[in-house]
Amino acid sequence: MAFMLQTAPSLLNVRQPLLITAIAAALLAGCVTRSEPPAAAVSEPAQPAKAEQGTDEAAMESPIQASNFAHWKQEFAPRARAAGISERTLRSALAGARLQPSIVKLDRSQPEFTRTPWQYLDSAVSAQRIRTGKLKMQEYAASLQAASQRYGVPAPVIAAIWGMESNYGSNFGSFSAVDALATLAFDGRRAEWAQKELIAALRIIDNGDIDAAHMISSWAGAMGNTQFLPSVFLQYAVDADGDGRRDIWGSMADVAASTANYLASSGWNPGEPWGVEVRLPANFDYARTELSTRQNSSAWAAEGVQSMNAQALPAIAGASIIAPAGARGPAFMVGSNFRAILRYNNSTNYALAVSLLASQLAGNGGVSAEWPRDLSALTREQTRALQTALSQRGFATGAADGVMGPATRAGLRQYQQSEGLVADGYPTLELLQRLQAGNPPQKQ
Repeated sequence: MAFMLQTAPSLLNVRQPLLITAIAAALLAGCVTRSEPPAAAVSEPAQPAKAEQGTDEAAMESPIQASNFAHWKQEFAPRARAAGISERTLRSALAGARLQPSIVKLDRSQPEFTRTPWQYLDSAVSAQRIRTGKLKMQEYAASLQAASQRYGVPAPVIAAIWGMESNYGSNFGSFSAVDALATLAFDGRRAEWAQKELIAALRIIDNGDIDAAHMISSWAGAMGNTQFLPSVFLQYAVDADGDGRRDIWGSMADVAASTANYLASSGWNPGEPWGVEVRLPANFDYARTELSTRQNSSAWAAEGVQSMNAQALPAIAGASIIAPAGARGPAFMVGSNFRAILRYNNSTNYALAVSLLASQLAGNGGVSAEWPRDLSALTREQTRALQTALSQRGFATGAADGVMGPATRAGLRQYQQSEGLVADGYPTLELLQRLQAGNPPQKQ
């Protein structure tokens, strides 16, 4: 089935208040961030299990740590005061901030194992998430439809973001945002970024949107149903229910409008679909499957790119072709709306998950082409080894950081081209082994 989501379907005219029944936690699922550099690892979709330990960890801090943290808060207070934060908020929020040692551990940890695109999508676009999403869309139809009409973002897209970020409100963290950001600022690895976000969090409290006790976040300070960082909240959160507060924790009207406002501000085009699954011609140059390669969908059609249902390709200006699993997996033509989702979380897997989840929430089918499930994901150490081997062979990949970014894909494609292989830039264990052995891979 093709995936062409252009307008929101008609929804039941039902409006009920959002009930936060559980604040179970997990690691940061995909928070919206403009001021923080993109995460090195692909963000995981929110999961309903495993609770973050955000309330009792402070008891584990040593007396020396507690003393140093108290001293740091005293030194930080003048900066916050100079930024316009009131004495009331400094006393009620900053002074009461608690050091959370578990946050330091989480911030410094990096999973060794990565997941393939299909493994990520199996979790992110699970049958359970689709079923729950459809029920939530009925439950909060009025709020979703109102946000859709106001900002031009389809209701299923808004719901899909909500599902990815916090599992429809069931899993948006258990830490105090002030505790989390103060801990990260005190730790020092990302001190300047964390200090700016902490000031933004204090400003939210100052503005009366929420108090410190109820400003719940992930360990990284991403808040509420939308997983907005405080700086993003200040810029894009919306008081849609008119109660004088921008409440992304407990008001579904505010949650839906804030999400739609962010996407609209990121370039969402109401006249276009996010994209469509496509069939590529036999002679297609997979080196062009990058978001940086753009042309109108009519130009792709002229090259032999076809939709999976044999219908004409949708009109998309500046469309790109992506093949997340390389030449053996599905391919998609995506446009500006896909890139708007990337502004929420700069991960192709994440944007594709949101897009596919939205499509199925709208009643469309899943991916038609088969994923190459016989291929295993490289670990980060194996990816670092791949980067090192490519560099040793003269193919630039940037730093050997274990992340398959654009530079590494470009270097791998150059190597594949030099060997007469399909230059899809997709890393496999076979390519790594042959690079390390110094032997050219067999032609595909």
